[in-house]
Amino acid sequence: MNQTFPQGGTPRADLGVGLFVLLLGLLALYAAWAIPDSPLYAQVGAKAVPYLVGAIMVVLGIGLSASALRGGWSQDIEEAMEAPPTNWRALGLLGAGLLVQIALIDWLGFVIAATIQYVLVCSAFGSRKPLRDLAIGIVVTLGAYLAFSRLLGVNIGAGVLEGIL
Repeated sequence: MNQTFPQGGTPRADLGVGLFVLLLGLLALYAAWAIPDSPLYAQVGAKAVPYLVGAIMVVLGIGLSASALRGGWSQDIEEAMEAPPTNWRALGLLGAGLLVQIALIDWLGFVIAATIQYVLVCSAFGSRKPLRDLAIGIVVTLGAYLAFSRLLGVNIGAGVLEGIL
């Protein structure tokens, strides 16, 4: 196991990462198991997503560990390719989207705040069609709002659209 990669990484470090991810997945599964059952949920309860995340992390941890035992995956990326410069505009738009969501969700509601956030994130990822992004954002956020409010009975805040929705 003392094999060293030509680029400087070691299988031991890769195995450590794989085992750490596996351990986090097992911890997530244990934490999900410890969540008390609620009689309010007939089908999918509060344990579903933590169980799913824990299971995915366990599978990833096993895969990373197996890959490490076969020789590892790490390499010196800086030698293979030079990192592109930081895109400050994209980071600023992503940050603005988060701030818009935080600042406006109570006042304007989920649908409007999340739609604005969606348009900003699309722009950060290079979209140059804000009207299309706005239309898609409205459909997606309205669908999410209706799914939460009508199907799950969870109020995520309609804001100024309270009377309409």
